[in-house]
Amino acid sequence: MTGIFPIYKPVGPTSHDIVDQVRVITGERRVGHAGTLDPLASGILIVAVGREFTKELATLLKSDKEYVAEIRLGQTSATDDLEGELTKSKVQAIPALNQIESTLRSFVGEIEQRPPVFSSIKISGKPAHRLARRGQAVNLESRRVLIKAIKILEYNWPDLKLNVTTGPGVYIRALARDIGRILGVGGLLTALERTRVGQYDKKTALSLAEFQKKYGKR
Repeated sequence: MTGIFPIYKPVGPTSHDIVDQVRVITGERRVGHAGTLDPLASGILIVAVGREFTKELATLLKSDKEYVAEIRLGQTSATDDLEGELTKSKVQAIPALNQIESTLRSFVGEIEQRPPVFSSIKISGKPAHRLARRGQAVNLESRRVLIKAIKILEYNWPDLKLNVTTGPGVYIRALARDIGRILGVGGLLTALERTRVGQYDKKTALSLAEFQKKYGKR
């Protein structure tokens, strides 16, 4: 049983955990995924099963992605999400909605984005997050990424909920951090759901239980 499958990853497991479970369900050794989701994130994870289809992962990585992101303003963390120790910011004035709208417009298009220190980007062959957790200094260079659209879904200080459409390589944690920085109040990501990857959306995604029932080895 081989192919490309959109699996809905819940909060908790890593993307590699999902891949491992798909291996067990299908009995196929050659399984990979396109576009890592952090353990605290949920949503669509594109999984390729079989040698023929894992070759397509590089192309799938270039697909547009859509997210629902929940951001907490007025706080920061080393991980840019709730996994790190939280630090409250000194907020002089609560940003008004029009100020936030103006700030978000500055992030639409091609921008320079510095990936989070706690990320899977490799430095000398080792993931940056491992080095950071050992207390080593990690310096990741900014890179050019594309954000196609940002829409405010809700704003009730200090919580901001956005719909974000991106090209490849965008870190939504970094976007949350940078939005807070530009607003002068700090910010971090509190929840993230990936709702679309290319042609695949939530309606087409299967939970692992559904995947097992439909494709599990007999």
